Amino acid sequence: MKRASFALLAVATTMTCAAWAQDAAKPTSPVIKINAAAATAPIETTPLRGSLSMLSGSGGNITVLTGKQGKLMVDAGIAVSRPRVEAAVNALGKGPIKYLINTHYHWDHTDGNPWVHEDGATIIATAGTVKRVSTTTRVDDWDFTFKPLAAAGIPSEVVKADKTYHFDGQTVEVKLADPSHTDTDLYVVFKEANVASLGDLFWNGVYPFIDNENGGGIDGMIKVDDMILGQLKDDVVLVPGHGPVGTKQQLRDFRDMLAGVRDNVAALKKQGKSRDEVVAAKPTAKWDDKYGHFVIDPDFFTRIVYDGLK
Repeated sequence: MKRASFALLAVATTMTCAAWAQDAAKPTSPVIKINAAAATAPIETTPLRGSLSMLSGSGGNITVLTGKQGKLMVDAGIAVSRPRVEAAVNALGKGPIKYLINTHYHWDHTDGNPWVHEDGATIIATAGTVKRVSTTTRVDDWDFTFKPLAAAGIPSEVVKADKTYHFDGQTVEVKLADPSHTDTDLYVVFKEANVASLGDLFWNGVYPFIDNENGGGIDGMIKVDDMILGQLKDDVVLVPGHGPVGTKQQLRDFRDMLAGVRDNVAALKKQGKSRDEVVAAKPTAKWDDKYGHFVIDPDFFTRIVYDGLK
Protein backbone atom coordinates (compact mmCIF):
# COMPACT_ATOMS: atom_id res chain seq x y z
CA MET A 1 0.00 0.00 0.00
CA LYS A 2 2.12 2.85 -1.28
CA ARG A 3 -0.57 5.27 -2.42
CA ALA A 4 0.03 8.98 -1.91
CA SER A 5 -2.77 9.22 0.62
CA PHE A 6 -1.13 6.49 2.70
CA ALA A 7 2.18 8.32 2.53
CA LEU A 8 0.55 11.59 3.56
CA LEU A 9 -1.14 10.18 6.62
CA ALA A 10 1.75 7.91 7.54
CA VAL A 11 3.94 11.01 7.73
CA ALA A 12 1.27 12.74 9.76
CA THR A 13 1.04 9.80 12.15
CA THR A 14 4.81 9.73 12.68
CA MET A 15 4.89 13.47 13.31
CA THR A 16 1.98 13.21 15.75
CA CYS A 17 3.56 10.36 17.71
CA ALA A 18 6.79 12.34 17.96
CA ALA A 19 4.91 15.34 19.28
CA TRP A 20 3.17 13.21 21.89
CA ALA A 21 6.47 11.71 22.99
CA GLN A 22 7.99 15.16 23.41
CA ASP A 23 5.07 16.63 25.33
CA ALA A 24 2.63 14.01 26.56
CA ALA A 25 0.75 16.57 28.63
CA LYS A 26 -0.07 18.72 25.60
CA PRO A 27 -0.32 16.54 22.49
CA THR A 28 -0.74 18.21 19.12
CA SER A 29 -3.98 17.38 17.33
CA PRO A 30 -3.56 14.94 14.44
CA VAL A 31 -5.56 17.41 12.34
CA ILE A 32 -2.75 19.97 12.56
CA LYS A 33 -0.12 17.41 11.59
CA ILE A 34 -2.20 16.03 8.72
CA ASN A 35 -2.73 19.54 7.39
CA ALA A 36 1.01 20.20 7.58
CA ALA A 37 1.73 17.04 5.59
CA ALA A 38 -0.99 17.87 3.05
CA ALA A 39 0.66 21.22 2.36
CA THR A 40 3.48 19.53 0.45
CA ALA A 41 2.28 15.99 -0.35
CA PRO A 42 2.15 15.04 -4.06
CA ILE A 43 -1.18 14.20 -5.64
CA GLU A 44 -1.37 10.82 -7.34
CA THR A 45 -3.86 10.23 -10.16
CA THR A 46 -5.26 6.71 -10.62
CA PRO A 47 -7.37 5.99 -13.74
CA LEU A 48 -10.59 4.13 -12.96
CA ARG A 49 -12.93 3.39 -15.86
CA GLY A 50 -13.74 5.57 -18.82
CA SER A 51 -13.28 9.23 -17.97
CA LEU A 52 -13.22 8.65 -14.20
CA SER A 53 -10.09 9.08 -12.08
CA MET A 54 -9.15 9.03 -8.40
CA LEU A 55 -6.86 11.65 -6.87
CA SER A 56 -5.11 10.73 -3.62
CA GLY A 57 -2.79 12.69 -1.35
CA SER A 58 -5.05 15.45 -0.03
CA GLY A 59 -6.65 13.79 2.96
CA GLY A 60 -9.65 11.89 1.63
CA ASN A 61 -9.64 10.46 -1.88
CA ILE A 62 -11.21 12.57 -4.64
CA THR A 63 -13.11 11.22 -7.65
CA VAL A 64 -13.19 13.21 -10.89
CA LEU A 65 -15.47 12.63 -13.90
CA THR A 66 -14.15 14.51 -16.93
CA GLY A 67 -15.88 15.17 -20.25
CA LYS A 68 -17.24 17.66 -22.75
CA GLN A 69 -19.55 19.20 -20.13
CA GLY A 70 -16.63 19.90 -17.82
CA LYS A 71 -15.89 18.06 -14.59
CA LEU A 72 -17.79 16.57 -11.70
CA MET A 73 -15.90 15.90 -8.45
CA VAL A 74 -16.68 13.81 -5.41
CA ASP A 75 -15.00 15.39 -2.37
CA ALA A 76 -12.49 18.22 -2.34
CA GLY A 77 -9.65 17.27 -0.02
CA ILE A 78 -7.76 19.67 2.26
CA ALA A 79 -7.52 23.32 1.21
CA VAL A 80 -3.74 23.60 1.58
CA SER A 81 -3.42 21.04 -1.22
CA ARG A 82 -5.16 23.33 -3.70
CA PRO A 83 -2.20 24.03 -6.03
CA ARG A 84 -1.48 20.34 -6.54
CA VAL A 85 -5.11 19.18 -6.60
CA GLU A 86 -6.06 21.92 -9.06
CA ALA A 87 -3.13 21.01 -11.31
CA ALA A 88 -4.09 17.32 -11.20
CA VAL A 89 -7.72 18.12 -12.04
CA ASN A 90 -6.68 20.40 -14.92
CA ALA A 91 -4.37 17.69 -16.27
CA LEU A 92 -7.37 15.41 -16.76
CA GLY A 93 -8.83 17.64 -19.45
CA LYS A 94 -10.22 21.03 -20.32
CA GLY A 95 -13.41 22.44 -18.94
CA PRO A 96 -14.55 23.89 -15.62
CA ILE A 97 -15.59 22.02 -12.49
CA LYS A 98 -19.38 22.08 -12.73
CA TYR A 99 -20.37 20.00 -9.69
CA LEU A 100 -18.82 18.93 -6.39
CA ILE A 101 -20.49 16.26 -4.26
CA ASN A 102 -19.47 15.98 -0.60
CA THR A 103 -19.75 12.46 0.82
CA HIS A 104 -19.83 13.83 4.41
CA TYR A 105 -18.76 16.81 6.48
CA HIS A 106 -15.22 15.92 7.64
CA TRP A 107 -12.59 18.51 6.84
CA ASP A 108 -10.36 16.21 4.81
CA HIS A 109 -13.25 15.87 2.33
CA THR A 110 -14.76 19.39 2.47
CA ASP A 111 -11.95 21.82 3.30
CA GLY A 112 -11.34 22.44 -0.41
CA ASN A 113 -15.00 23.37 -1.00
CA PRO A 114 -14.44 27.15 -1.15
CA TRP A 115 -11.84 27.11 -3.93
CA VAL A 116 -13.79 24.53 -5.93
CA HIS A 117 -16.87 26.75 -5.70
CA GLU A 118 -14.78 29.76 -6.72
CA ASP A 119 -13.82 27.78 -9.82
CA GLY A 120 -17.54 27.63 -10.65
CA ALA A 121 -18.84 24.43 -9.07
CA THR A 122 -22.25 23.88 -7.51
CA ILE A 123 -21.71 22.00 -4.25
CA ILE A 124 -24.08 19.14 -3.41
CA ALA A 125 -24.40 17.48 0.02
CA THR A 126 -26.77 16.20 2.68
CA ALA A 127 -28.55 18.56 5.06
CA GLY A 128 -26.32 17.17 7.82
CA THR A 129 -23.18 18.18 5.99
CA VAL A 130 -24.56 21.66 5.40
CA LYS A 131 -25.35 21.95 9.11
CA ARG A 132 -21.96 20.77 10.32
CA VAL A 133 -19.79 22.80 7.93
CA SER A 134 -21.88 25.90 8.72
CA THR A 135 -21.21 25.79 12.45
CA THR A 136 -18.36 25.23 14.89
CA THR A 137 -17.93 21.47 15.40
CA ARG A 138 -15.88 19.81 18.10
CA VAL A 139 -14.35 16.34 17.65
CA ASP A 140 -12.78 15.31 20.96
CA ASP A 141 -11.23 12.17 19.47
CA TRP A 142 -9.11 14.48 17.29
CA ASP A 143 -8.72 17.13 20.00
CA PHE A 144 -9.81 19.72 17.47
CA THR A 145 -12.55 22.29 17.04
CA PHE A 146 -13.48 22.99 13.42
CA LYS A 147 -14.56 26.47 12.47
CA PRO A 148 -17.36 26.97 9.93
CA LEU A 149 -16.32 26.90 6.28
CA ALA A 150 -16.22 30.18 4.39
CA ALA A 151 -19.61 31.01 2.89
CA ALA A 152 -18.40 30.00 -0.58
CA GLY A 153 -17.77 26.47 0.68
CA ILE A 154 -21.23 25.80 2.10
CA PRO A 155 -23.13 23.36 -0.16
CA SER A 156 -25.97 25.12 -1.94
CA GLU A 157 -27.82 22.06 -3.25
CA VAL A 158 -29.17 19.84 -0.49
CA VAL A 159 -29.98 16.21 -1.24
CA LYS A 160 -32.88 15.11 0.97
CA ALA A 161 -33.53 11.79 -0.78
CA ASP A 162 -31.68 9.63 -3.28
CA LYS A 163 -31.18 11.66 -6.43
CA THR A 164 -29.97 11.00 -9.97
CA TYR A 165 -27.91 13.40 -12.08
CA HIS A 166 -26.88 13.02 -15.71
CA PHE A 167 -23.42 14.29 -16.58
CA ASP A 168 -21.30 13.59 -19.64
CA GLY A 169 -22.97 10.32 -20.51
CA GLN A 170 -22.96 8.99 -16.96
CA THR A 171 -25.95 8.37 -14.74
CA VAL A 172 -24.71 9.67 -11.41
CA GLU A 173 -26.69 8.23 -8.52
CA VAL A 174 -26.38 10.04 -5.20
CA LYS A 175 -27.51 7.74 -2.40
CA LEU A 176 -28.12 8.75 1.19
CA ALA A 177 -26.87 6.60 4.06
CA ASP A 178 -28.30 6.17 7.53
CA PRO A 179 -26.06 7.36 10.39
CA SER A 180 -22.90 5.29 10.11
CA HIS A 181 -19.50 6.94 9.73
CA THR A 182 -21.22 10.21 10.69
CA ASP A 183 -24.82 11.42 10.51
CA THR A 184 -24.05 13.25 7.24
CA ASP A 185 -23.03 10.47 4.83
CA LEU A 186 -23.89 9.74 1.22
CA TYR A 187 -22.19 7.77 -1.54
CA VAL A 188 -22.12 8.08 -5.31
CA VAL A 189 -22.56 5.45 -8.03
CA PHE A 190 -21.52 6.08 -11.64
CA LYS A 191 -23.89 3.62 -13.24
CA GLU A 192 -22.54 3.10 -16.76
CA ALA A 193 -18.91 2.95 -15.63
CA ASN A 194 -19.81 0.69 -12.68
CA VAL A 195 -17.73 2.81 -10.30
CA ALA A 196 -18.79 3.83 -6.79
CA SER A 197 -17.31 6.52 -4.54
CA LEU A 198 -18.06 5.46 -0.98
CA GLY A 199 -16.39 8.19 1.04
CA ASP A 200 -15.51 7.07 4.56
CA LEU A 201 -18.06 4.28 4.54
CA PHE A 202 -15.10 2.24 3.24
CA TRP A 203 -11.43 2.48 4.27
CA ASN A 204 -9.48 0.05 2.14
CA GLY A 205 -7.01 -2.02 4.16
CA VAL A 206 -6.98 0.22 7.25
CA TYR A 207 -9.00 0.71 10.42
CA PRO A 208 -11.52 3.53 10.02
CA PHE A 209 -12.38 6.52 12.10
CA ILE A 210 -16.02 6.52 13.20
CA ASP A 211 -17.38 9.83 14.46
CA ASN A 212 -19.37 8.76 17.51
CA GLU A 213 -19.68 12.36 18.65
CA ASN A 214 -21.44 13.42 15.46
CA GLY A 215 -23.94 10.67 14.75
CA GLY A 216 -21.67 7.79 13.77
CA GLY A 217 -21.44 4.33 15.27
CA ILE A 218 -20.01 0.88 14.58
CA ASP A 219 -23.45 -0.75 14.20
CA GLY A 220 -24.47 1.88 11.66
CA MET A 221 -21.28 1.33 9.66
CA ILE A 222 -21.94 -2.41 9.44
CA LYS A 223 -25.59 -1.91 8.52
CA VAL A 224 -24.81 0.59 5.75
CA ASP A 225 -21.97 -1.50 4.33
CA ASP A 226 -24.32 -4.50 4.23
CA MET A 227 -26.82 -2.40 2.29
CA ILE A 228 -24.17 -1.19 -0.16
CA LEU A 229 -22.84 -4.71 -0.72
CA GLY A 230 -26.36 -5.80 -1.61
CA GLN A 231 -26.59 -3.15 -4.32
CA LEU A 232 -23.21 -3.32 -6.05
CA LYS A 233 -22.23 -5.49 -8.98
CA ASP A 234 -19.44 -7.98 -8.37
CA ASP A 235 -17.01 -6.24 -10.74
CA VAL A 236 -17.60 -2.72 -9.39
CA VAL A 237 -14.58 -0.43 -8.95
CA LEU A 238 -14.63 1.25 -5.54
CA VAL A 239 -13.13 4.57 -4.48
CA PRO A 240 -12.68 4.39 -0.70
CA GLY A 241 -12.40 7.41 1.55
CA HIS A 242 -8.85 6.33 2.31
CA GLY A 243 -6.56 3.72 0.81
CA PRO A 244 -6.11 2.40 -2.73
CA VAL A 245 -8.84 1.70 -5.27
CA GLY A 246 -10.83 -1.30 -4.07
CA THR A 247 -13.07 -4.19 -5.03
CA LYS A 248 -16.35 -5.53 -3.73
CA GLN A 249 -14.50 -8.36 -2.02
CA GLN A 250 -12.28 -5.87 -0.18
CA LEU A 251 -15.39 -4.01 0.98
CA ARG A 252 -16.85 -7.32 2.16
CA ASP A 253 -13.63 -8.09 4.05
CA PHE A 254 -13.76 -4.61 5.61
CA ARG A 255 -17.37 -5.14 6.68
CA ASP A 256 -16.52 -8.53 8.19
CA MET A 257 -13.62 -6.98 10.11
CA LEU A 258 -15.96 -4.33 11.52
CA ALA A 259 -18.42 -6.99 12.66
CA GLY A 260 -15.69 -9.18 14.15
CA VAL A 261 -14.15 -6.37 16.18
CA ARG A 262 -17.60 -5.15 17.24
CA ASP A 263 -18.54 -8.61 18.50
CA ASN A 264 -15.26 -9.03 20.41
CA VAL A 265 -15.52 -5.63 22.06
CA ALA A 266 -19.21 -6.08 22.86
CA ALA A 267 -18.54 -9.40 24.59
CA LEU A 268 -15.81 -7.87 26.75
CA LYS A 269 -17.91 -4.82 27.54
CA LYS A 270 -20.81 -7.07 28.56
CA GLN A 271 -18.47 -8.71 31.08
CA GLY A 272 -18.18 -5.32 32.75
CA LYS A 273 -14.66 -4.55 31.57
CA SER A 274 -13.61 -0.91 31.37
CA ARG A 275 -12.46 0.67 28.14
CA ASP A 276 -8.80 0.39 29.19
CA GLU A 277 -9.28 -3.27 30.06
CA VAL A 278 -10.89 -3.95 26.70
CA VAL A 279 -8.03 -2.20 24.89
CA ALA A 280 -5.52 -4.29 26.85
CA ALA A 281 -7.33 -7.48 25.78
CA LYS A 282 -6.45 -6.75 22.11
CA PRO A 283 -9.83 -7.56 20.53
CA THR A 284 -8.53 -6.49 17.12
CA ALA A 285 -5.51 -8.82 17.12
CA LYS A 286 -6.86 -11.10 14.36
CA TRP A 287 -7.00 -8.16 11.93
CA ASP A 288 -4.07 -5.99 13.02
CA ASP A 289 -1.58 -7.23 10.44
CA LYS A 290 -3.93 -6.18 7.64
CA TYR A 291 -5.66 -3.09 9.03
CA GLY A 292 -3.50 -1.81 11.87
CA HIS A 293 -0.82 0.24 10.16
CA PHE A 294 -2.47 3.62 9.56
CA VAL A 295 -3.62 6.71 11.41
CA ILE A 296 -6.24 4.76 13.36
CA ASP A 297 -4.11 2.19 15.19
CA PRO A 298 -5.58 -0.91 16.89
CA ASP A 299 -5.93 0.68 20.33
CA PHE A 300 -7.53 3.83 18.90
CA PHE A 301 -10.00 1.76 16.88
CA THR A 302 -10.86 -0.36 19.92
CA ARG A 303 -11.67 2.79 21.88
CA ILE A 304 -13.87 4.06 19.04
CA VAL A 305 -15.79 0.78 18.89
CA TYR A 306 -16.16 0.61 22.68
CA ASP A 307 -17.50 4.15 22.89
CA GLY A 308 -19.88 3.60 19.98
CA LEU A 309 -21.60 0.52 21.38
CA LYS A 310 -25.02 1.18 22.87
